[in-house]
Parts: sequence; C-alpha cells; structure tokens
Amino acid sequence: MVCPVCGSDEAVILKNKIINAKSKEIREFLLKCDECGSVYKERVTQDNPKPYRLIISEHEDTHKTIIDLFPDEELAVGDFLISELGKVKITSLELDDEKRVKKVIARDVRTIWASSEEIPARFGVSIDLHGKVASFKCETERDFKIAVDDILKIDKYVARVHVIKTEERKTTKGYAKAKVIKRVYAKPVKFNHYDYDLTKYIVQAKQLT
Repeated sequence: MVCPVCGSDEAVILKNKIINAKSKEIREFLLKCDECGSVYKERVTQDNPKPYRLIISEHEDTHKTIIDLFPDEELAVGDFLISELGKVKITSLELDDEKRVKKVIARDVRTIWASSEEIPARFGVSIDLHGKVASFKCETERDFKIAVDDILKIDKYVARVHVIKTEERKTTKGYAKAKVIKRVYAKPVKFNHYDYDLTKYIVQAKQLT
C-alpha cells in the first residue's frame, strides 16, 4: 500500500473494515501517510477461506479432520496451525500428484500432515550395558529439559546422559526439550544420587538386546 501523494509505503491504519462478497473477502483500510500526512483509502481482496484436509498424528494414532485456510496462504513444514483438535505443527505437505514438499501455497495442497502440540512428548531412552541395551519409551511434559551429563534414574538403572538425538541432530553438549527429543543415550554410573527419575514416565520397555 503506497501513498498516492508521495509514494511512501509507511502509514498508520486509522480504520479498517471487512466487506464480505460471495467468494472473496474485501478489507478496506483508511490510512495516514507517515511521510506527508495524507489520508487515503486502500482495498485488499483475497479469496474466502476454504477447507483443506488435515491429518494429525498423536504418536501411533492419527486423526483426519478439516482446516479452513485462505487459498493464497503460504504453508511450510515447521509452521504451526490451530485446528479443531488444538495446536499442531506441520510435518509434511502433500500435493495432488502425491509429491511431498516443504513449502506450498494452500490452494495447491492436497493433504497437510501435522503432529499434535497438545499431547505429552514421547522419546526413547537407551542404556548401554557394555554390549547389551536396555530400551525405554517415556512420556513427559513437552518442556521437560534433559541435558548432556545429567544423571538420570530409569527403572533399576542410574546412568549419565552422553548423547541426545533430536529431530534435527545428535548433540554431545547442552540440553534439549522433550518435545524435540527422539532418543537419549546414557551409560550406567555407580552413583546413588541422580538429577531426576524417569521411571514413572515409562510407557514401554524392551528386553535387553
């Protein structure tokens, strides 16, 4: 939106209103130019929201639903949307030819794949037992923090965290929140003390492998 007098694109919105047409939404603005003080009107037209297919994963479960979006809205993997099932994070975007892309305009999308941000985080914990591995799955609050060198207790083991695998990388330093952790790798230590106990968060345990 450019001032018709001086050409500046810096302006203050004095008033705005929505005019609903059959298939489009028209938003009318009354603007005051920051540069010359001129007052002028502008109209922005866009298609009305339309329903798009949304598949939400909640760990092993999936839910199919519909979400209303503006056809010219840009979508990207990693973006957040508010659906009827709560806040979700886009994990994949499928086109009509079943091709998956990382970014797309809504009108071109066939299915939006997403993960729920409303459920507990689930991640794996592997304890290296010198040739064998004790493996667990835990569910915690999404903002629960785990750091490299933390001493944790899980089941009958007390172990030191040495690697954290997240959605994007493996790290041997720093910390990560449970919502982005895929797996925690730890080695047993001969301590009686620990920073926290994950035992109550176990939802699945595997025999030694």
